[in-house]
Amino acid sequence: MTSATVAFQTLGCKLNFSETSTLARKFVAAGYERVPFEMKADVYVINTCSVTDNADKKFKSLACQTRQRNPNAYLIAVGCYAQLQPEELAKEDSVDLVLGAKEKFDIISYLTDLSRPEQTQVHACSIEQTDTYVGSYAIGERTRAFLKVQDGCDYKCTYCTIPLARGISRSDTLENIVSQAKEIVLQNIKEIVLTGVNIGDYGKGEFGNKKHEHTFLELVQALDELEGIERFRISSIEPNLLSEELINFVAASKRFVPHFHMPLQSGNNEILGQMRRRYQRELYIDRVNQIKRLMPDTCIGVDVIVGFPGESDQHFLDTYSFLVDLPVSYLHVFSYSERPNTPAGSMQNQVPKAVRQKRSKMLRGLSAKKRHAFYESQLQKTKTILFEAENKEGYIQGFTENYVKVRTPWDPALQNQTLKATLSEIDQKGMVRLAKTE
Repeated sequence: MTSATVAFQTLGCKLNFSETSTLARKFVAAGYERVPFEMKADVYVINTCSVTDNADKKFKSLACQTRQRNPNAYLIAVGCYAQLQPEELAKEDSVDLVLGAKEKFDIISYLTDLSRPEQTQVHACSIEQTDTYVGSYAIGERTRAFLKVQDGCDYKCTYCTIPLARGISRSDTLENIVSQAKEIVLQNIKEIVLTGVNIGDYGKGEFGNKKHEHTFLELVQALDELEGIERFRISSIEPNLLSEELINFVAASKRFVPHFHMPLQSGNNEILGQMRRRYQRELYIDRVNQIKRLMPDTCIGVDVIVGFPGESDQHFLDTYSFLVDLPVSYLHVFSYSERPNTPAGSMQNQVPKAVRQKRSKMLRGLSAKKRHAFYESQLQKTKTILFEAENKEGYIQGFTENYVKVRTPWDPALQNQTLKATLSEIDQKGMVRLAKTE
């Protein structure tokens, strides 16, 4: 057993957070003491993202800062960037060990000596060999827990590196996921967020084969019966995999909340085709309308990419007007970023970065209006808020079941608790205040 200290930093998605938490538990079981990333530690682990060029740059900046904090620390890079560009990471003087998608879960076995090597050590097999499933969940860092149910992706979207970074679509067994959810319940967690790369594809590779043993709907139905948990939330799900049956079930379920996040990427069918998305805008409208018909107060989030190669002003205006008319609640806006080894990276008619930035700014403005309008539609309604544990400038914050961000004067008794209350007004911070409680 060791008495060394270890610190973690996670870049990117909820799936990365769930895996970082699992790696941290491995370190603690091996005798390490976990400390905050901002502190001096013997070992630093950065779980990387590589969705955009900015994510790559953020890692390099973090690695440099970490080395300044402790010149003798042992720095490990894991995650998508580590799998996609291991040799590039190995060139970073700050990095001591790079572990690929398959190797990262054996991280402890690579730490026989914490003295810095003369050359960066790289262990990353080809992504074709990354075909096994490792379950993960995150607890302790947040009020909500992130539970990984699926990994990898078989889609071939022309802008995306995720299949190259995480491999084929594969899933945990239904029994294992329910068992892990029960472990989370024992930690007095009130909400579990289901996460993965393409969670609607759940069931593929469940027992090491390519066919579906269970569907995502069957998983949701099984989890809905779990006692001791107040809420389940579905993270991002592809619109073509958000079936009518799943929407109907969530509308009548005991524990799944009225909140969906569906990637759109473009509101123009020609661009959707160039992206190799598996739906057209008409299907997206149909899904949104069905959700709103059954659950009028549902929060619907949207991912959008601006500046995809060949996106003309008219293509962008099609997307903008499509979103103006759509009853959605907020947008996550991404400026297209050229990624190595993707078909889109070598396409003609790359959009100038200044144009991408302008379009991004327009959609971010639209998102702010959409969110404000959604929050206004919820005022004077009684909702259940799950409060977080942090004191932020004298206030405690939380989210309603339909993802309205709420704040009220700090009250330590509310930490990690749920409270029914009437939503009163939108304050100057863009959050909702409470009028009265029940």
